[in-house]
Amino acid sequence: MIIQIKVPSPGESITEVEVSTWLVKNGDYVHKGQIIAEIDSDKATLEIYSEENGIITFMVEKGERVRVGDVLCIIESSKKNTTKHLVQEKKDHVEKVYPTNKNIKIPSPASKKFLKEKNIFIESVQGTGKHGRITKKDCIFHLEKNENSIISNIPPITAMYNRSKTKTPLSSLRRKLSERLVYVKNQTASLTTFNEVDMLEIFIIRKKYKDFFKKKHGVNLGFMSFFTMSCVRALKLYPDVNAMISEKEKINFEYYDISIAISGPKGLMVPVIRNAEYLSFREIEQEIYKLSTRVHNGKISIDEMKGGTFTITNGGVFGSMLSTPIINPPQSAILGMHKIMERPVVVNGSIEIRPIMYLSLSYDHRIIDGRESVGFLVSVKESIENPIKFLMGGSEETISKKLELY
Repeated sequence: MIIQIKVPSPGESITEVEVSTWLVKNGDYVHKGQIIAEIDSDKATLEIYSEENGIITFMVEKGERVRVGDVLCIIESSKKNTTKHLVQEKKDHVEKVYPTNKNIKIPSPASKKFLKEKNIFIESVQGTGKHGRITKKDCIFHLEKNENSIISNIPPITAMYNRSKTKTPLSSLRRKLSERLVYVKNQTASLTTFNEVDMLEIFIIRKKYKDFFKKKHGVNLGFMSFFTMSCVRALKLYPDVNAMISEKEKINFEYYDISIAISGPKGLMVPVIRNAEYLSFREIEQEIYKLSTRVHNGKISIDEMKGGTFTITNGGVFGSMLSTPIINPPQSAILGMHKIMERPVVVNGSIEIRPIMYLSLSYDHRIIDGRESVGFLVSVKESIENPIKFLMGGSEETISKKLELY
């Protein structure tokens, strides 16, 4: 019986995808439920599963673009996994794990030292030993033969290193991301403003409560919950930062869906924390953990990345000291977090060493003025430097309640 595996629909409005990877070989015996391929759409990657046991035959090649409903491959379920097929698979595996190269020149220990001392390029010596092994005698013969032109026989420095290059087609996801980045550059009046924030109070709270928080809730008490709450507070104070332009209209959102940029194996994904204004520290951290896990496992869905009214990106996890992040359209602003560094700062007239992070806010100047952008960052700074007052109820006694530790 012939089973046709067709291209599924990755989501509404998507009609075309690209075969990014075949995870089996053409002609392999596959099992029902086995992942056989991955396809890329403009927004996400989907895994394709075998629907039956049998021999697979590809109908399209890797990198080829196909429409939803087209046949990706066929599976002949009547064919058995024969011994011959198993032997070939074993042979392929052995060749892959233990490759051979008859052209590799292997010098003896004595000849290796001689080659180094006389600055002789190994490829220029003909080996006469067993299996073409280079002996010291071969090296001496080569030197005597070329004693008047040793230097001239040394190949250019570039010949001593691998200078090859490879070309790899961009995936649908990467091409779509490229288009969006160019669109933002050309269609928005993007500016960036900067500030710095003292992370000391956050450090103190995390050091005191992080173990209790992890034991109670099963997730870490990270920086992102503090910054998410700080951004929600700032967005309420400066509503145009939580807005977008739609043709000739400005749309102000009265809810706060915070997009969190997460780097995964398929590139940068931006899943959304819905209605962050109603979530606690625990709920934000648990949601970030869930979304981050799905991104890293390649399981994030299109619906989980739709929408979003404001974005937070943390380049600091990769060591970035300062950056100007690109706006995530159709949003109007994005907050950039950066690496925390100990720096000397003036506190009440005295110099102290504090953990300092630079913050950046890239914004669309068509809808957000300088006053709003600067005020927004000042508000975030205010919340992070005084978290008990602005995020946790105003007193030490309320911290445990806000962290749900009792």
